[in-house]
Amino acid sequence: MNDWQRKSPLDWETYVNKLVKVAAVEKQEYEGWVLTVDPVSASIVLATFLENEKVSVSVVLGHAVQEVEILKEGDDETKQRLSCVFAPEESKAYSPEELEKRKKDLKTWLETNHIPVTEQGEAGRMLCVAGVLTIDPPYGPEECSSSNEIILSRVQGLIQGYLEKTP
Repeated sequence: MNDWQRKSPLDWETYVNKLVKVAAVEKQEYEGWVLTVDPVSASIVLATFLENEKVSVSVVLGHAVQEVEILKEGDDETKQRLSCVFAPEESKAYSPEELEKRKKDLKTWLETNHIPVTEQGEAGRMLCVAGVLTIDPPYGPEECSSSNEIILSRVQGLIQGYLEKTP
């Protein structure tokens, strides 16, 4: 077990969002921004920004790491770019006002179509359909959950159709 593998997850966390140079076995060197370090294998996940907003992700296996040198601290813009590396393309942040409007519009639409819906949870953020299905922010088909798969599938289909018709 090498020195890198002996570090604790708290030690590894200090490397996240920093530009590093990793010296590995057989004189291999890798450079990139640390996305994360796997706490089981001590493997380092590095991101390198390419042109055209593309990102290259590489993994240096923990047992091969000999030394990690911090080259540069990440600024806020870099941290934001790194946090979005594995985010789905269609995901975007909504302001509290946009979320409230989405919830209100969806609730109104469901009620108009005679589907019983109530607001539940912290500050009424969650919509509950017929007491058997919940819809969390940002109120899309992916945020529906229910133990009844038939109801889940049908309500997801309804919401998908509603979202495709609204701008």
